[in-house]
Amino acid sequence: MAAFLKAAPFLLLLFPLLFVSALAQFDTVGGNYGTGSNPLDNTLKEILADPSTGTNDAGKRDATDTNPAVPVETNLPGITFEAGPEVVDESNKRDFKTNYGGMWKLVVQNSFVSAMHMILMPNNKMIIFDASAFHISQIKLPGGKCFPFTTDQGAVLQDCWAHGVEYDIASGNLRPLTMSSDPWCSSGGLDINGRVVNTGGWKDGTRAVRYIGTCENCDWKEYPTALARPRWYATQITMPDGGFFLVGGRRSFSVEFVPAEGASNARAIKMPFLDETTDLDENNLYPFVHLSTDGNVFIFANSRSVLFDPKAHTILHEYPILDGGSRNYPASGMSALLPLKLCLDNAEKIPAEVIVCGGARPEAYRAAEKGNFMPALQDCARLEITKPNAVWKKEMMPSPRVMGDMLILPTGDLLLINGATSGTSAWNFAEGPNFTPLLYTPEKPAGARFRALAPTTIPRMYHSSSAVLPDGTILVAGSNTNSGYLFVNVKYPTELRVEKFWPPYLDPALTEFRPAFNLNGLETKLGYGKDWSILFHLNVREGVDPDNDIRVTMYPPPFTTHGYSMNQRLLVLAIKGLEATGPRIYKVTVATPPSAIIAPPGYYLAFVVYRGVPSVGVWVTIQ
Repeated sequence: MAAFLKAAPFLLLLFPLLFVSALAQFDTVGGNYGTGSNPLDNTLKEILADPSTGTNDAGKRDATDTNPAVPVETNLPGITFEAGPEVVDESNKRDFKTNYGGMWKLVVQNSFVSAMHMILMPNNKMIIFDASAFHISQIKLPGGKCFPFTTDQGAVLQDCWAHGVEYDIASGNLRPLTMSSDPWCSSGGLDINGRVVNTGGWKDGTRAVRYIGTCENCDWKEYPTALARPRWYATQITMPDGGFFLVGGRRSFSVEFVPAEGASNARAIKMPFLDETTDLDENNLYPFVHLSTDGNVFIFANSRSVLFDPKAHTILHEYPILDGGSRNYPASGMSALLPLKLCLDNAEKIPAEVIVCGGARPEAYRAAEKGNFMPALQDCARLEITKPNAVWKKEMMPSPRVMGDMLILPTGDLLLINGATSGTSAWNFAEGPNFTPLLYTPEKPAGARFRALAPTTIPRMYHSSSAVLPDGTILVAGSNTNSGYLFVNVKYPTELRVEKFWPPYLDPALTEFRPAFNLNGLETKLGYGKDWSILFHLNVREGVDPDNDIRVTMYPPPFTTHGYSMNQRLLVLAIKGLEATGPRIYKVTVATPPSAIIAPPGYYLAFVVYRGVPSVGVWVTIQ
């Protein structure tokens, strides 16, 4: 791979000539992106565009409806229905049973850049970006801008291509973004103001911190020497004070806090654990890092994990080894913090449990280098990190998976999506695309938690990404197993198509049971440990049980890259009361999270969930 990097800049000089005529239409962004492109459905555009209507559902009010406080029934994107009479539902079970395996739809034919990194902003714009190392994409920088770069042979050339875009999930429009330093294999998250804060990368980007806000024409602002150590393949999480904590990176056996904007760190904090977990092929990059409910930080690298005190800069505890193989890049398993269930009587003592799935044998990278693609790992393991003497508890997935994404859904289920069945991360180091997503229900007994869903037809392997959208669908993009933008004469071409996936809770048969926020008077600026009352529409007349049927959840959109969604957590709020306030209108009162340790300050998507069917999410802030 290193040898190819030296030659790649020279070889890729020919790419602009290949695309010059086809790409002329991409110098300005907007309009139709070719056959198969499909911006977000009009119904969701209405939901997101006009919150002043007092409802987040699409469609028209019934002319006979004389109660202005009653929202209309929600039409899901792509699904039209007529709501019947109010339903009597006295089953008192948390989830509806459905055999619906989901649905796939192509929504963008050409994203212009490969979606190596992805994060949703609170203005409903998705920031998508790639590396700039190859000096090519399919969309030019705005205003005729170019950046000089020097090849390994010493030639000074111009890079006039954008390596990131802003994707409007309501209109489908794409806008090119400008990054002067290379964000290849970087990390990121949303700050308390809703800006993306992106750290690290390659070459001139290894110590950079970049910011992009939510204004109409915002672009990246970069500080190239902000970090003390190079951060290539590092992990970033949000801390209780709203700041960011960085862990690891290639040959950076240390941690550090992201400095204030414009400042620079003089030194990092050494962490020998990161050196100890590096093997011949590393297998400890992009470590899995989760803020625990006690304020300490869980760090998993390769097959080992520790609890780290971010104030004293010491390791408090080392957990048992997770046997079976390696789990971090390039072995590239998946991990998430399981949903945190908040209670009224013990809100300050909340158990935290981590799950790790898939990965590869430690020797799989070296084997793939020789053309031998070893089967990926097929196991999952859970560990209650707040429990003394906890041990890993294993179960098996229906299929092996490496380089997959693991997303927490608004319902508290997990979605395992993308990846391959053999090999490891790296260019052309994997085979057997895993087309079939899995639904994982943590609350079910072991052996009954996995369910295979409808498969896609597009391979999504190395450098693919995914994200939960406010309407509950999943945006899926990327996959580039090539060292450049290659579309012909390769087994797995660079993938620029973008899909959406409808999970089982969007079964058309369940549409009439979908709750909808009433936005009139809804408080969206929350504090800690407060009562929060939510009015919502539900087409059910009676038999709604607050203990079994209703959930209110909060989800901070994560930064996803290389199979890991940084800063991902789902909070299940404690319900204090539920009452019917009018025809098809209910008021649920919940307790907001007790502290910034449980819910770091910033932006969240809030959902009302009725028996496993979530509402469209509403943006809220907490601090």
